[in-house]
Amino acid sequence: MWPFSSSKQNKNAVDAASYISIKETTEEAEIEKMVSKLEQIFFSTSREIVILCIGSDRSTGDSLGPLAGKILKEKNIPYPVYGTLKEPVHALNIKKVLKEIKETHDEPFIFGIDACLGDERQIGYILIREGSFIPGNAVNRALPSVGDYHLKAIVNTLDPLSPVHSLNSTRLYLVLKLAEIIAEIISRVAVNDRTSRGVIEKMNVP
Repeated sequence: MWPFSSSKQNKNAVDAASYISIKETTEEAEIEKMVSKLEQIFFSTSREIVILCIGSDRSTGDSLGPLAGKILKEKNIPYPVYGTLKEPVHALNIKKVLKEIKETHDEPFIFGIDACLGDERQIGYILIREGSFIPGNAVNRALPSVGDYHLKAIVNTLDPLSPVHSLNSTRLYLVLKLAEIIAEIISRVAVNDRTSRGVIEKMNVP
C-alpha cells in the first residue's frame, strides 16, 4: 500500500502509464488494452515471471493483493503466485518471502500487485508502471522496494492524518471488483503466453 501523487510533476509519468478506470460496466476494449500492454512486458523477458501480490486480509483496503492472488491461484495460471488470502505477503513477512523467491527462482522477473491511496477522482484506477515500488509507504512502513514492474489499484482517498483509517473504511465491493479485473487481465496474458511459447517450442522441434 502506498500513496499516489497527482501533482503536476508526475503528470507525464501518469499519462505515459497504461491504465484503466473501473466503472460499473468496464468496457471490454479497456481490458484488452491492459492485456496488450502486459503482454508486451511479459513477452519481452526470458526470465521466469513471478507474481507477487502484497497486502493484508486484516484490512479491507489492503486486501486487494491477497484477493487478486487467490483468484489467480484458482485460475491455475502458469506463473508462480505469492500472496493470497490463505498466505498473504505483508509487512511482517515480505523480507522472508523475497528471500524465498530469490532462492527458489533463478533471476525472477517480479511483477508486483498492491493497493494504493489517491484522491477521490482516481479511485478505481488500475495502473501498470515500470520499476519497483515501496509497499507500506502510505502508512509510513519502512519496507524493501519490490518488483521489475508493478500494478497498482487506487482503492480509496489518502487521508494524510490517518491513512490507516482510509484503508479500513474502503468498500469491499470495490476492492473485490478491482481484484477480479486484475486477475482477468493477467490470466488472459497467461493463456496467450502459454500458446505463444507452445508455438515456439513446436517450431524448434527437429
